Amino acid sequence: MSKRIYIAYNGGTIGMKQSSQGYTPEPGYLQSLMQAMPMFYQPGMPEFEVHAFPELLDSANMHPDDWLKIAEDIADHYNDYDGFIVLHGTDTMAYTASALPFMLQGLRKPVIITGSQIPLCEIRNDARDNLITSLLIASQYAIPEVCLFFGGRLIRGCRAVKVDAKGFQAFASPNYPLLGQAGIDIDIHWSAIRPVPVTPPNLHVQAINQAVVGALRLFPGISAQVLANMLQPPLQGLVLEAYGLGNGPAKDPDFLKVLAEATERGVVIVDVTQCLKGGVEIASYATGRALAEAGVISGGDMTAEAALAKLYYLLTVGYSAEQTRELMGISLCGELSVD
Repeated sequence: MSKRIYIAYNGGTIGMKQSSQGYTPEPGYLQSLMQAMPMFYQPGMPEFEVHAFPELLDSANMHPDDWLKIAEDIADHYNDYDGFIVLHGTDTMAYTASALPFMLQGLRKPVIITGSQIPLCEIRNDARDNLITSLLIASQYAIPEVCLFFGGRLIRGCRAVKVDAKGFQAFASPNYPLLGQAGIDIDIHWSAIRPVPVTPPNLHVQAINQAVVGALRLFPGISAQVLANMLQPPLQGLVLEAYGLGNGPAKDPDFLKVLAEATERGVVIVDVTQCLKGGVEIASYATGRALAEAGVISGGDMTAEAALAKLYYLLTVGYSAEQTRELMGISLCGELSVD
């Protein structure tokens, strides 16, 4: 029997139409384009259903509430389909790809997030290949993970970062091997894929939209006041994008005092690197050790997107600040390399 794939169309460039205001989403337009393209109905292609969300979003407008809508939509159709594709804009695709693994607990079927840099309506586009290959992977390979497929690369969702604003290989996995690659053949790297969960087979959706978290990128000359403003209540967690191996301005006592006061009142501050590759080793330099002494914890080699999603998850579930700090150092869905 042919596999059945559910396509959750959230919005993004892939289904946009040219207008006087530039590219904009239009209800029903993507579906009409696909129906006019015979390659989507060739032998070997799976059956599929496209479900467009009531409001098609440019992904710059994404909110954690929208992550929950996507997760719940997948859960509502989970027992009726063999795999799932989420069509999404590229601007915040890595954030959604990082959040869904924490939300879709007990996932045993492939969920592939994809989109395009050029709309499907254009003669020259990357939308067609991204969508067709995602359909083939979702129907032919039982990958029990949230993945991101783009430009021939299959990436673990919570390892993905956007690295190119215009190129077709717009996403990378800096600190974890690719899950697969699509060239002449589709090659799945099974050794890099997580095993099927041992939890009960029922999919459970965990909301992660009830926490107050933020992110701040360090820069030379950042003042303690800027940091203090960011750490004001009701903030519960902060992803601090630091230099190199996790270093910060250790010679600024006011800056360190603000960090220490925030951690003492229960704010969880996670140190990740601004570098594309590598991770935090917070005790390697005095400038990193000073942050640790102020209560900042290491985010290891997590991406900033994954660290943010994980904070949302842990704090929404209701873990205490102490428990959250401990769990940030434990890989929960493959987001972190642990020695």
